[in-house]
Amino acid sequence: MLEQKNLKDLLPGDEFTLFLLVNKSEIKTAKNGRPYLNLELRDTTAILPAKMWDKFESTAKELNEGTVVKVNGQIEEFGGTSQIKIDKIRISKEDDNVSTEDFLPKSKRPIDEMQKELFVIINSIQNPYLKQLLKNIFTENNLDKYLKTPAGKSWHHSYLHGLIEHTLEIVRICELMSTIHSEINRDLLISGALLHDFGKTEELTFETSFDYSDKGKLIGHIMIGALAVEKEASSIPGFPEELKNQLIHLILSHQGKLEFASPVEPKTLEAIVLYQADELSAKTNAYKLAIEVDKNKTGKWTR
Repeated sequence: MLEQKNLKDLLPGDEFTLFLLVNKSEIKTAKNGRPYLNLELRDTTAILPAKMWDKFESTAKELNEGTVVKVNGQIEEFGGTSQIKIDKIRISKEDDNVSTEDFLPKSKRPIDEMQKELFVIINSIQNPYLKQLLKNIFTENNLDKYLKTPAGKSWHHSYLHGLIEHTLEIVRICELMSTIHSEINRDLLISGALLHDFGKTEELTFETSFDYSDKGKLIGHIMIGALAVEKEASSIPGFPEELKNQLIHLILSHQGKLEFASPVEPKTLEAIVLYQADELSAKTNAYKLAIEVDKNKTGKWTR
């Protein structure tokens, strides 16, 4: 594991030498006509704009998204935001022993712990059709990608293993609501919670940065997940049509409102609970991130 200072802990005026990951690279022209190298650089803790004004032409040709670089520079403040002034930059070498994954943020929860929790939940499902469906979807072929996928590009749980962390949080909220309200179909609700964002395994890319795949942009995770459930349910002999429709409804309605990109709004008790549980998990995580990002700024309030 790479050991070095974190970007988020550096303050204006600090000088540093760090390995960082290129998020974006372009040559721009300042108002005075002077060209400069304009980058976004990241580690696991922050993404900062960066500029280099001299002797960048040869290096700029080699800089692409996902390139690991060694940077000597300093932190400056511009418009109330930190940025990097680059003095020297080079492409990482093989003997530097760094990889792109060293610079992508990860869940603080141990992945082995979350994987065990996932299968404890699946095995707790009593309905034989739902249990078989979950086992068919969370196969070894799908599991590695599912466990690594972030839950979002930037808004919430936007780090490696974020999807399973987010999913397990929602399951816990849904379990609590099932104990409070006996009218809730617990197996249906928990199955919907486990599957609601499964489509993000194909919607998001995360090899060098977090972004949307072509399939994600064209179809979206909600439809990708609904189609996966339709396909697997149809392969299980005797899978009840009503149960399948109820489960797909949970996936289609989990973002709550049409203006939030839900194809349909929640129309069952389980769908209402899942929507609210998803909101609670996502927004709590997003606001935690906002507090963390601004913790080194003056004053008591985040942006």
